[in-house]
Amino acid sequence: MADYTLGLAGAIGHDPAAALFCGGELVAAVEEERLTRRRHARNEMPYHAVRQCLQIAGIRASEIDRIAISYSPISIFSPARWHYARRHWYAPDRSLDSLFNGNRRYRRYLRNLRQMLEQLHISPKQARIVPVEHQIAHAASAYLLNEPERKTAIFCNDVKGEYSNMLFAVGEGGRIVKRKEFHNPDSLCGMYAALTDYLGFEILDGELKVMGIAPLGDAEKYDLSPLATCRNGKFRVNNKMIGTVGLRRYKAKSQGHYFSQKLVDMLGPRRVGNLVDDPYLHYAAAIQKLYEDMAMQLIDHYLGDVLAETGILAVAGTGSMNIRLNQRLAAWDKVERLNVHPACSDSGTAIGAAAFAIRQSGARLLPVESMLLGPDFSSRQCIDACRNHRDKPIWEELEDPYGKAVELLAAGELVGWFRGRLEFGQRALGNRSVLANPQQVNNADLINQQVKFREIRRPFACSILAEASDEILSGQQADRYRCIGVRIDEAWRSRYPGIAYADGSTRVQVVDAEHYPDFHRLLTMFREKTGNPLLINSSMSRPGEALVCSPEHAVEMFVNSGLKYLILENLLVTRRPEEDSW
Repeated sequence: MADYTLGLAGAIGHDPAAALFCGGELVAAVEEERLTRRRHARNEMPYHAVRQCLQIAGIRASEIDRIAISYSPISIFSPARWHYARRHWYAPDRSLDSLFNGNRRYRRYLRNLRQMLEQLHISPKQARIVPVEHQIAHAASAYLLNEPERKTAIFCNDVKGEYSNMLFAVGEGGRIVKRKEFHNPDSLCGMYAALTDYLGFEILDGELKVMGIAPLGDAEKYDLSPLATCRNGKFRVNNKMIGTVGLRRYKAKSQGHYFSQKLVDMLGPRRVGNLVDDPYLHYAAAIQKLYEDMAMQLIDHYLGDVLAETGILAVAGTGSMNIRLNQRLAAWDKVERLNVHPACSDSGTAIGAAAFAIRQSGARLLPVESMLLGPDFSSRQCIDACRNHRDKPIWEELEDPYGKAVELLAAGELVGWFRGRLEFGQRALGNRSVLANPQQVNNADLINQQVKFREIRRPFACSILAEASDEILSGQQADRYRCIGVRIDEAWRSRYPGIAYADGSTRVQVVDAEHYPDFHRLLTMFREKTGNPLLINSSMSRPGEALVCSPEHAVEMFVNSGLKYLILENLLVTRRPEEDSW
């Protein structure tokens, strides 16, 4: 009889998700935001995600044997709670709470979890709950899913967990052994988030915007070193400026921020105008460099010996979405192989917690080679989505959706591409994508204007055939998930102007026939027609929205964007002429 393990994420208050293993095989994983359409699904439980995973696997709730959660109680004898109390002495209520009521959030989560399980008809007598520390769940997601035979250095870089936000550990033989943890408020990600907030962006999404504009600035123009110290393996933020709580927080329009008035005194007013103005553009460059430099120092200090022995580094946590740091790590002469978990934000801890619980039971995990883990939909469902939409878009069934998409792309059109199972994680991997011809000079700008509604020009990642990837990568590490930045030379940048940042870096998804047969076929046909082995690939989503999941979501996104063409499984969807009335 099959053994089913359900992994859950979302205890921190955002990015709830569910993942389902059958024995050691990951069979489904879905993020709640994709189903509810509320970005990050803040303060929600993964109720719909669990139901979707059960449906994908074709099992009943009563068949679940084990539930792994990515949150765990922390003992009062742990240094974590005492560190938090000491560093927040200026807010006595926070200090005392960490000492005498330090697991209140865990208890609250358990209450919410039991209510959700009751709604799902999952009995606690039938399914054992296994708490897994948040950073261990992150570590497991990066290490255990494709467990190397050799010793592995593990770096988890997160905003916060129960108390821990950075973990340096070693993986060997399926075991994860801690070497060093850092606890709130001393967080690299927290430092970056505070500057993201100061630069006028919302935390969780804005960090990627700061990273994106960093190459346009001069990192040496302003000194941000007063924000934190990092020497001899010791890291400490200046919580008189950032990572503040209580009365220390800077407040504007009754909203508290993650920095203090002292930061404003040092840097000037919080940004409200154009991001590319001096000094804000240069602040973005400076925080990116500081973040990278300190991360490299800490990894070298705590994991340098392991890297010297095996060269394998696994990274996870929200901070691992920073592709520029990943690019620098991958190029480091001490790193032979960098493993970045493709769902490195908190949603990925659903997979990590379940993987850890299974491995702790002594079972082995089957290698996970794809993040195409969500639901798929039939052409009949796609037709119904078009028929039922209020705008009544025009649709036609295609004998060859690939050929039609290639024809449109070769002509310079933007194409929404919706086929197969939904991706899990932060990146569109060719199943829920907006695609464009990379040789069209203005296509990146068109996506920014018509789909993403961005006020400044930003380049886009590309997806390239594996057979042609060596030429563009020039010996750099190939990546199937677009999690590692690479540098491309001037010849490629001039040939494909929409895919590179000012410093010549970009994100490249290497697409092979084994893991992405559908997308690989499209790219192959595009190369045959145009001679170009790659496409611009952007997520099928609008600003502030989650990646589309269902045909209904795709049609809604299509009619409310500037796209003219959508391939919806085997349908071509186009706009109805404005003069038509319904």
